[in-house]
Amino acid sequence: MQKKAQLKIQQTAFMLMAITLFFVLVGIFVIGFKLSRIRNSAENLKEQNTLLLVSKIANSPEFSCGIDFESHSNCIDFDKVMALKKNINEYENFWGIDGLEIRKIDSEIKIDCDSSNYPDCNTLILIPNPKTGGIYTGSFVSLCRKAGFSGFNYDKCEVAKVMVAYGN
Repeated sequence: MQKKAQLKIQQTAFMLMAITLFFVLVGIFVIGFKLSRIRNSAENLKEQNTLLLVSKIANSPEFSCGIDFESHSNCIDFDKVMALKKNINEYENFWGIDGLEIRKIDSEIKIDCDSSNYPDCNTLILIPNPKTGGIYTGSFVSLCRKAGFSGFNYDKCEVAKVMVAYGN
């Protein structure tokens, strides 16, 4: 009789441990699932903030076309940006980003812009991205500059993509 009671106590203890282990494993699974959702939403928020930053950069006085061109929103003055490239060290930590690049959407061949080949180039790296694992997010803008033909000045605008890099 005593052995039977002892066996019942052992069975009950084993079942309590098994149920506790089951609920601990379920709890770990639920917490892992919620943490992955939080991580994904944090990454999405970071990406959205970067997209807003791209728009903010395109409309900032250092980049925007202003009243000199017909287009006013999401328009970047290429002449201003080339002048800004010479003094970019003063702005390097101003926006809190890892990299800033402007690419014209005209060809697959990458031609880096400098004072010798301007405006016959298509990639302007303002802030080089030192991190290899950085994530680039971009938005399309109008990239405008003043051009001349037969003694007449006109606005030459092209489609470009402003790329902002931020760390993981």
